[in-house]
Amino acid sequence: MDCKLRAKNCGGCPMLATEYAAQLKKKEADVRALLGKYGPVSPIRGMETPYHYRNKVISTFAPAAGGKLTSGIYAARTHKVLPVESCLLQDEVLDKVMLAVRAAANACRYQPFNEDKGTGLLRHCLLRRGVATGQVMVVLVTAQPVLPGAKSFVKALLAEAEKRGVPVTTVVQNYNPRRTSVVLGEDEKVLYGKGFILDTLCGKTYALSPRSFYQVNPVQTAVLYGLAVDAAHLTGKEVVLDAYCGIGTIGLTASDKARQVVGVEVNRDAVRDAIGNAKHNGVKNARFFAADATAWIREAADAGQKADVVFMDPPREGSTPAFLESVARMAPKRIVYVSCNPETMARDLALLTQKGYRAEGFTPVDMFPHSAHCETVCLLSKLNAKQHIEVDIHMDELDLTDAEKKATYSEIKEYVLEHTGLKVSSLYIAQVKQKCGIIERENYNKPKSDDAKQPQCPPDKEKAIKEALKHFGMI
Repeated sequence: MDCKLRAKNCGGCPMLATEYAAQLKKKEADVRALLGKYGPVSPIRGMETPYHYRNKVISTFAPAAGGKLTSGIYAARTHKVLPVESCLLQDEVLDKVMLAVRAAANACRYQPFNEDKGTGLLRHCLLRRGVATGQVMVVLVTAQPVLPGAKSFVKALLAEAEKRGVPVTTVVQNYNPRRTSVVLGEDEKVLYGKGFILDTLCGKTYALSPRSFYQVNPVQTAVLYGLAVDAAHLTGKEVVLDAYCGIGTIGLTASDKARQVVGVEVNRDAVRDAIGNAKHNGVKNARFFAADATAWIREAADAGQKADVVFMDPPREGSTPAFLESVARMAPKRIVYVSCNPETMARDLALLTQKGYRAEGFTPVDMFPHSAHCETVCLLSKLNAKQHIEVDIHMDELDLTDAEKKATYSEIKEYVLEHTGLKVSSLYIAQVKQKCGIIERENYNKPKSDDAKQPQCPPDKEKAIKEALKHFGMI
């Protein structure tokens, strides 16, 4: 499927010309190349219909012919606005809502903001749609604190939306006077409705405000969060930490299967939404804190607090060494890492594996078809240094000392089995050799900690091993 905007340097779908199956294959290969050394990579989870999946649209206003305004997206690497009538990625309802916004703004004779001159009124329009509920939010971002004729605009917008057969649930004015590429300002005024919309995801209902972080692909988000919660292997007894929790989506999804959920998020608006979402869903075992995740978890670790499971869904730049070190000190049995950037995930895994965690596997999820981006879910389990795992190491494949050259471990085992009927392990052979003064290489078969449990060679097997060592002239 092709798009006319691509010829105009849109840049929003860099992989659109590539068959979707080939896109998935490349993304899976990229994840495997970066993360495969840490653990197995499962097949990527793609979409059945990889179009019109975005439930959030940001459109920028620009001048049009005849003194009117239009709206669209910036051309790649420019500040030139490309007018958009429809988009292969955007929810089709939101395409129509945006046309209604544009028509209402022109009816009110609003002018677009000119960032060079600092004149004009309308900067951007942010649209959200609750796909499960059908509710639609319109956020009009203005360069001036007052929207002239606000009631007339709302009336015109509702009429234009009705013409196009689409709903408008709430309208919010957002005031952003700053010379910045950041879309939203700090001040808001509700012009119509309640100022938020509702959506349902993974069995929970969420209130979405203009600044709420909410994944833009609802179909794949359900897949992503389902994988994350399943990976945690919750039994109802666990204390769960949801770091970088946003409006609480992962933690609340997991709350039915956990004893307690603690969410941490730096965005205060998101935390307010998370608390409200917990109340709205009747979740009583979840608490949320407005704090920097690194600072909060460092204090928690210093205070000796523990968590059984940690969910972490950091931004594209990944987590911080201080956060990861503090997580390790909290000693959760499992860490479920959800990443939108496999490169920073690989960097963070290097530290987590040094801290005693093992990646059990990775599942890529294609959240953003036709782009190069990919989400990945990883389960990490804490290695138990005190747990004994008897490993049959083939010592004959390694470099040997002069004394060992007289018989391999396999030959000693075969001799003992043939002459006594006993099966002995490499560990037992090493223990007997050490007793007999045969020097083993440094760290071979030594416990990882002083109190690690190692089985000791029984007397009958020790006697049989000594007979084998005598046979081979090693003692």
